[in-house]
Amino acid sequence: DAAQTLFKKNDCTKCHAVDKSKKGPSLQKIAAKYKGKPDGEEKAIKNITMGQKVKLEDGTEEDHKIINTKDPKELKNLVQWILAQ
Repeated sequence: DAAQTLFKKNDCTKCHAVDKSKKGPSLQKIAAKYKGKPDGEEKAIKNITMGQKVKLEDGTEEDHKIINTKDPKELKNLVQWILAQ
């Protein structure tokens, strides 16, 4: 529940949905990308905390929004929830 609250509070739903692509990939696509990779969780955390360029579904690029928390436990919980989709 805490992960979903953080996800919604940061407007992640503007670009992501669990099972369908919007402006960004679905959470299921993200989970599939990192599944089974030893550094998958670490890379996913980096994507939501560093504001790096991401490629959107329409092929354009923009800086990924930075999640509004510095709490490592909250970030880990959010990423684990995303990767469990």
